[in-house]
Amino acid sequence: MNDYFKDNRISELRNEKKLSQRQLAAKIGTSQANLSRWEKGTILPSIAECWRLADFFDVTIDYLAGRSEY
Repeated sequence: MNDYFKDNRISELRNEKKLSQRQLAAKIGTSQANLSRWEKGTILPSIAECWRLADFFDVTIDYLAGRSEY
């Protein structure tokens, strides 16, 4: 598992919004398979994908990566 995104904040934020992986993937322009891999820590999202996630959830990329608490 990657050191970044280890806190699985993508999954937490997605669940808070009551979205399925498929729904979130469609909203940010990726595949459900990619989103699943990010949540498992198998692969990391690109910087562009991080920006889309951060914008969608209104959080910082550092928060997504577990480098900050807000």
